[in-house]
Amino acid sequence: MLIFIDVQTTGLESSDKVCSLGVVSCENKEVLTFYDLVDEGKKVPSIASSINHITRDMLKNKPSLTQSKAYKFLLENNKESNTIIGHNVKFELSMLERTGFSFLGEVIDTLRVTKHLIPECEIFSLQFLRYELDLYKKEGKKLIANHALDNALMVKNLYEYLKDMDAKSDFIKLSFKKVLLQKFEFGKYSGQYIEEISMSDRAYLEWMLSNIVDLDDDLRYSIEYNLGSIL
Repeated sequence: MLIFIDVQTTGLESSDKVCSLGVVSCENKEVLTFYDLVDEGKKVPSIASSINHITRDMLKNKPSLTQSKAYKFLLENNKESNTIIGHNVKFELSMLERTGFSFLGEVIDTLRVTKHLIPECEIFSLQFLRYELDLYKKEGKKLIANHALDNALMVKNLYEYLKDMDAKSDFIKLSFKKVLLQKFEFGKYSGQYIEEISMSDRAYLEWMLSNIVDLDDDLRYSIEYNLGSIL
């Protein structure tokens, strides 16, 4: 069974909680979908609502994460024979692990797989890839950005696009292999080559490594590589 997941949260701090969970499962051509708003006792700040469109009022009288149908489905299908797939899936799994959920099967990260297989994209957000790769043309209905279930469906569409390029077994390996990025995706050097900045503004890259705690793993690896820290 392939299980595609996405979670929406009240924020990105360690104290933040899941506020919605979307799950899409595929097995023998049967597709099941689950979506739940959940109340983990953490208010949704306005900045989070502006992204995921989930408000405080929407969570009233909703179940906790562990009591939701989507979560219970994950528990029932937490098997070594199944594969869980997400876009930056380590984030989804880290949020679920706070409830004691630890997935037993194989894991695929479509974010990192895409970085390996289609490096020319340069931007790897799910929404960008949706349009860059014409995935929206295969949608049965208009999907809503940052809706947990619709995001899970987008991940499914992206996975099906990628599987024509490589084998599933390689996806699993690529999901845990760091990517050597060529350009910055954000910041004052957005769109510029990391190698060039390592020569023209080495101090800035060293500052990034020292001060940005949650720096993307692949970006950190790429900066260190270009600074000569990795040979």
